[in-house]
Amino acid sequence: MASSKEQASISQVMCFLHEWDQGSKTLRSRMLSDFLTKNTGKTCPELELEFAQVASLFLARLTAWMRLTYMFGTCLDLQLRALGVFLSANSSHQYMIEFLEVGGVLTLLEILGQDKLKEGDKTEALRLLQIIANTGQKYKELICESYGVKAVAECLAKSETEETQETAAALLESLAHGNPKYQIQLYKGLIALLTCTSPRAQQLVLQILHIVQPIVKTAHHSIVEPLLNLLRSLHLEVQYEAIELITELMQSEVRLALLRGLVAFLKPTKERNPKHKILEDPEVAKMTDSLPVLLQQAASAKTIRILAQRSEEISKELLSLKVIHHLLYAMGNQEHADSQRQASLALEHFVRMYPVVEEHVCRAMGTRLFESFMHNADVLHLNMDDIQADILRSNKVNISCVLEEQNSDS
Repeated sequence: MASSKEQASISQVMCFLHEWDQGSKTLRSRMLSDFLTKNTGKTCPELELEFAQVASLFLARLTAWMRLTYMFGTCLDLQLRALGVFLSANSSHQYMIEFLEVGGVLTLLEILGQDKLKEGDKTEALRLLQIIANTGQKYKELICESYGVKAVAECLAKSETEETQETAAALLESLAHGNPKYQIQLYKGLIALLTCTSPRAQQLVLQILHIVQPIVKTAHHSIVEPLLNLLRSLHLEVQYEAIELITELMQSEVRLALLRGLVAFLKPTKERNPKHKILEDPEVAKMTDSLPVLLQQAASAKTIRILAQRSEEISKELLSLKVIHHLLYAMGNQEHADSQRQASLALEHFVRMYPVVEEHVCRAMGTRLFESFMHNADVLHLNMDDIQADILRSNKVNISCVLEEQNSDS
C-alpha cells in the first residue's frame, strides 16, 4: 500500500490534471508558466517524483493540446518550452518515445511551415528537433523520413531573424553527421538552398557545405552554377565563404567545371538583371543592372589568384584555359576598378611564375605599361588611360597554344 505521503502526492497530481482538463486557455497558460518555473532543468527521475510517477499523463495532455492549437499560435511558446523540459531531461528516453509515437516530429515540422506563426516559436520548434536528432541515428532518420530536410531548409531560406536561421542551420549540420542513409538528400537540399535570397542564409549554407562535402566525398555537378553565382553577392562574407568552398572543391570531380566558369566570368557577356521600375534614370539602371556581373568578374579574378598561388598544377590548368587572355581583358574593364585590380594581381602571379607568360604579356601591354605593371600591379588601374585599357580588352594572347607547342616539342 502507498504511504500517506505518496497518497497525498498522487491526489495533488490528479487535482492538477483535473484542473488542466477543465481549464481555460488563460488558466493553462498560467499552469505552464508555473511548470516551467518549478521544473526547468530537472532530470527524468525528478520529474517523475514531482508528478508521482505519472508525468507521462501530463506530457500526453500537453502534446495533444499543442497538436490541436499550434496553427493558431495559442500559447505555443509556453507549450514548446514545456515540451523541452521533458525532452531535454536526463534519462528522458521514455518521454521521447511517447512524444514521437503521437506524431511529435511531424507537428514540429508543420510548425516550421506556418507563415503566420512567430519566428521565436519556430526557433523553439527547431531546438526540440535538434534535441531529438542528437538522441541518435534512428531519430535523425525519422526526421528525414518525415520530409524534415525540406521543412528545415525552407525555414532557413524564408526566416527573417538570425536566431532562427542559425538554429535551422545547426540542425541541418547535425542531420549530416552519422546519418549515411540521408546524407545525399541533405547535400542536394543544401545545394538547392544556395539560390535563396537571404545573405545570412547563403553564408550559413556555404559553411555547412564546407563541412558536409568531405562527408559525402563526391561533389554533385549541380553545385557548380549556384556556387559560382554567389560570387555576384554584394556581401563580402558570402563571397568569402563561396571562395572557401570553391577551394575545397578543387580536389573533386567538379574542379574543371569550376575553373572554366571562373575564367569565363572574367569576360562576361552582356547579360543584365531584370530592370526595376523604380529605377527611372537609364544611367542608374544600367549601372545597377551590371553591378552583379562586375562583382562576379572581380571575385573570379581574386579566386583564380588564390587557387593559382596554392597549386602549380591548377596554375597550369588555368593557363590551358586561356586565363591570361581573360585576365588582360578584365584589367581593361574601366567600368569596375576592383575588377582591374584583382585581375592585375592575379596576372602578376602568372607573369612572375612563367617566363613565357611574361614575354607574351609584355608584348601585349607594351613596354611602358608593362614596366608600370611590374613596378606596382596593385595600383596600375589608377594610371591607365583609355587607349591602354582598350589595348588590354582587345588582346589576342593565347598562352595555351604556346604550352601545347612546348609539350609537343618535349
